[in-house]
Amino acid sequence: MLDPRVTERRNPRSADIDVATAIQIVDLMNVEDRGVADAVATQRLAIARAIELAEEAFRAGHRLFYAGAGTSGRLGVLDASECPPTFGSDPTLVQGIIAGGPAALTRSQEGAEDRPDGARADLTAAGVAAGDFVLGIAASGTTPYVRAAIEHARALGARTGILACSPPAPEILSAVDVAIVPVTGPEVVTGSTRLKAGTATKMVLNMITTGAMVRLGKTYGNLMVDLQATNDKLRDRAERLVITTCDLTRDDARALLARAHGHVKVAITMHKLGVDRPTALARLGTAGGVIRRVVPDAPPPVEGA
Repeated sequence: MLDPRVTERRNPRSADIDVATAIQIVDLMNVEDRGVADAVATQRLAIARAIELAEEAFRAGHRLFYAGAGTSGRLGVLDASECPPTFGSDPTLVQGIIAGGPAALTRSQEGAEDRPDGARADLTAAGVAAGDFVLGIAASGTTPYVRAAIEHARALGARTGILACSPPAPEILSAVDVAIVPVTGPEVVTGSTRLKAGTATKMVLNMITTGAMVRLGKTYGNLMVDLQATNDKLRDRAERLVITTCDLTRDDARALLARAHGHVKVAITMHKLGVDRPTALARLGTAGGVIRRVVPDAPPPVEGA
């Protein structure tokens, strides 16, 4: 196995996994996974820079794109798809681009990762432009599709980044504004980057979009006040948020939300400032959407803290 990529090396601790018992496999994988968070922690400054790049793009009316293949691409699409229901963001604000297109989400399209032209075509179809932030995701750090996506995005004037779990080549590092490289080591099953590398990737993507959305004012304290109440569970959560933050009964919270057209952040601002919906929207707009810059008091303390 003569391969310089860390993610392709054999793990000596799992050399006998094929004769292990079920509980031995569980224990082995659990031990290996414990190091993932530590690997991600080594990249704290780079992840923070990625959050800043995403926020800058969003505030300027631009977008964040993930570009990846296989597991990496699927994780990018997953993270992007969860932003609208969690933060009430426009579905175009964060987008995942995967080699092989939508079919690759449910069935492997392994050859697609080797086609640089596919990356250029996919970014063009998505409308990537100057001012956007394109983060390439490649566990091995060498995927041709991802490398081409980064190079094409940079040529278009977009900001670029790479997220990899094996050190990328110098030419890739020179083409990005930020490099996030949590080296998670050889996988339990050699080359199966859906394991530790996939876990690290999910953690980093969670931090980037959550951090950027928080910076945009999508939370009030740690409360998810920009959620989209599109089902019974979320409508109940929206009502409970208003009950908690405004000290209202369920009926009063429901009535306030109706006047706020279902928007929790607007409802809180209306109640706290004693204003109507248009005024609340105007005040939030002036404050860049950050509710703590408009509402004088902090969210209620956490129970039991």
